Formats: sequence, structure tokens, C-alpha cells
Amino acid sequence: MNGPLDLTFAALADPTRRTILSMLLEDDMAVTDVAAPFDMSLTAISKHLVILARAGLISQERRGRVKWCKLEPGALRAASVWMQGFGQFEPVDLEAFETFLAVELPGRSQRALQNEADDSQNDDDETDEVNDITH
Repeated sequence: MNGPLDLTFAALADPTRRTILSMLLEDDMAVTDVAAPFDMSLTAISKHLVILARAGLISQERRGRVKWCKLEPGALRAASVWMQGFGQFEPVDLEAFETFLAVELPGRSQRALQNEADDSQNDDDETDEVNDITH
């Protein structure tokens, strides 16, 4: 992984880093404030922050003796554009799916199919349904 998109997705893969980004949505934060809600060392949080900074998702600056973190939302733009490319698939046509089911399962109403789906969640009825389908 060496491209900017790879770095972005690698940074987003960790739940701690996603939580940090959510925290920074509110405002800039000192590193110690970022670390406060986590049950891990300041060193561990600093490593997460380095990964986020390398991906360009945050920036860090010193203000006096305190290191501050700032969200860089523009860094997510490339990832967003890439993901939007997957939105070009056709949505599921439910009417066509219902037609398919009617052809494949003749004589079975949609209501009966829904009732079977509801009943399949009940462990006691599963055995009966299997017997009904196979006989």
C-alpha cells in the first residue's frame, strides 16, 4: 500500500482511528484530550495519530507546549469519489424479483412466503418447514 487512497483506507480500517476522527469533527483537540477517553497509553494514541496524519486525515501543530490535532475533511474526498463509483449499479427491481419468485415458486403467495420467513426464526417450527418443503 503506497497510494494516498490506500493510506486513507488503511487509516480508516481501525475503529480507534475512526473514533478519533469523529471526536475531531467537533473541534481541534490537544493530543492529551484525544487520548482521555481511551484505555490505552499516550504512546499508543500518538501512533494512531501518526497514521491519521500520514494519510492526510488530520494535521498536527504545536501551540506553545501543547500538540493539537485538526481534522482535514478534504482528505476524504478521493475516498468518497472512489466509493461513489460503486453507486452506479442498478438498484434492485423488487417487482422483477417478485415475478421471479412467482415463476420459481408457483402457487405460493407472497403472504405465504412472508409467513414462512417469519416462522423460520422460531426454532420449533424449523423442522416442520423443512418437512413441508421436502415432501
